[in-house]
Amino acid sequence: MGKNSVKDNKNIYQLSREESGLTRAKASELLEWISDSRIEKIESGRSSATPDEVVAMQKAYKKPNLCSYYCANECAIGAENGAQEVEEKTIAEIVLDLLAALNKLNARKDRLIEITCDGKIDDEGELKDFAEIHRELGRIISNANSLKLWVDDRIADGNIDEAKFNEISKKI
Repeated sequence: MGKNSVKDNKNIYQLSREESGLTRAKASELLEWISDSRIEKIESGRSSATPDEVVAMQKAYKKPNLCSYYCANECAIGAENGAQEVEEKTIAEIVLDLLAALNKLNARKDRLIEITCDGKIDDEGELKDFAEIHRELGRIISNANSLKLWVDDRIADGNIDEAKFNEISKKI
């Protein structure tokens, strides 16, 4: 049996593995094609994880947030395009923030039509209003991503039956 790490500055991959109750050897068995020495290199920061490795760890460790972390913090494409890590929130926080953003956007829909009906944003007033609407759309997207992560977490920990969820999702 492996010994517990006493390292202070553990990265997200090591923390995720340990939270899942796995030694590097056991994680390597679950990951099949990633050796325990490769896991150690990723966890120590001596080597960067590849996208395939992150996807495999996400599944094996049952940590849906790993891909979000990777895309926002380690992937060159994500970094260049401003990818942001999906925020983990409670379902109540997600729903309330989402509804607040939707209400705010609903109140501004007539202004959005006025601004965009001619296909251009002409003046500073339109630009300011459009920027505010754009911010609310970003808030809606952020909350939608948080909700997806919340569902993925519940599937990973067994609180939502994945097969039933997927079956119902396909029907609607």
